[in-house]
Amino acid sequence: MPRPTPKAAARRQQPASPETVSPLWLVKAIAVTILAALFCGYLTFCFLFYQGQWQLILHPTRTTAGPLSIAGTPYQLIHFGPDESAIPQLTGWWIPSSPDGRYTQTTLLFLPGSDGSLQDSIPTLASLHNLGINIFAFDYRGYGQSASTHPSQQNMTRDADSAWQYLTTSRSIPAQHIVPYGTGVGASLAAQLAIEHPALPALILDSPHTDLLDTALRDPRTHLLPARLLFHESFPLIEPLANLRTPKLLISRAASSDKAFRAASDPKITVEFPIASEALYNQTLARFLDQYVAPSIPQLVPSPAPSITNSR
Repeated sequence: MPRPTPKAAARRQQPASPETVSPLWLVKAIAVTILAALFCGYLTFCFLFYQGQWQLILHPTRTTAGPLSIAGTPYQLIHFGPDESAIPQLTGWWIPSSPDGRYTQTTLLFLPGSDGSLQDSIPTLASLHNLGINIFAFDYRGYGQSASTHPSQQNMTRDADSAWQYLTTSRSIPAQHIVPYGTGVGASLAAQLAIEHPALPALILDSPHTDLLDTALRDPRTHLLPARLLFHESFPLIEPLANLRTPKLLISRAASSDKAFRAASDPKITVEFPIASEALYNQTLARFLDQYVAPSIPQLVPSPAPSITNSR
């Protein structure tokens, strides 16, 4: 076997030259990594907005105790709305009418707005009680003394249905004797109850909130996000009112209500209060209730002075 020459042996012992990496490839790899990280971060922000958008339109406050009375009127603290755990999740106030009240057989189901808690509605509840009517008001989950969880349109819709079930089941009040009263986003929940229960005699909406997407879009944190695609806490009102045949009292205190009220189908009474007046407010409510809810004690009620549009 021939021996290798010295030159061939030297070539075998010489190490192979290392492969070189193109600097351009490194730049591209780093750029792709950065873009992928930015895209994942953007998707994360979109997901956080989708999950937490309720904070842009719902502003609950918690309370540890209820008031001693509602403008001097005693009330009953109610815990209701069991879920799968059979533990009551909702806290409400049953405010009975006086024995000689004008509407002792009728109950207002009060659905509050999106800010604060039920305690912020005490002045309104006191005015309503002066009509001589039963009132059942409650805090949604996440508000007041109800269960500590974040509110949402879905949860608040279920809470409104639980309040309805409490009145019709636990208190055996017929649907014909219940009038939902919704204020703020509660107007959307009240309208939904009227759609689901056609036997309701009437519906009262006070200063409802509409165009909630516009409220969310005004927040600077949404400017770089596809908020229109991700927004789902809409609390619809315009479309439900357009198809709802239940008699409606629509109380306007701001221009934001006008669009929904114009779209509402008949029969409806639209009232605009340019200034706050408890006397005019009570007269308007009494006139509407006399028209669509049989009073227990007939009596004359003076006509209200605010601007009224009555369509039937």
